[in-house]
Amino acid sequence: MTSPDNNAFIIERLLDITGKEVMYFQQSKTRVINSNIDLEWIEALEQNPQHSEMLDAFVARFSRLQDTIGDKLLPAILRLNLEPVGSQLDNLFRAEKLGWIDSADHWIELRGLRNSLVHEYMTSPEKLLFALKKIIQMGDMLITTRNLLLNNYKNKSN
Repeated sequence: MTSPDNNAFIIERLLDITGKEVMYFQQSKTRVINSNIDLEWIEALEQNPQHSEMLDAFVARFSRLQDTIGDKLLPAILRLNLEPVGSQLDNLFRAEKLGWIDSADHWIELRGLRNSLVHEYMTSPEKLLFALKKIIQMGDMLITTRNLLLNNYKNKSN
């Protein structure tokens, strides 16, 4: 079991890490948006290593941010609030009930999109394009969640 002092240290470290992950995700997202990605752009990835690397960075940064928030920060904040910690799905539904995320279903959808980005990358340009556009549209939900968890921590630690 995590002691309150140890949990606070872990949360502070995770907030620092997710702050950096947010910054890098936003940088990658801006590059992707400014690239005006379409099906032709995706189909030409094999001939353009710079685009491929930019896309890899976007996917990795999005995935890392989602993992850190969902797998580490959210459970730590739940513990801080003396809430039960369970599976990621249980934690998401609890966070929705507490108002820390708008929709557990949207989080689950983002998780599926993330898996599509990773697995459809090499097999379906159409599915990859769809997943990219949805993540660009919905990805800021991760940033909002991180900021709500940060505010909760600040309120609890004062």
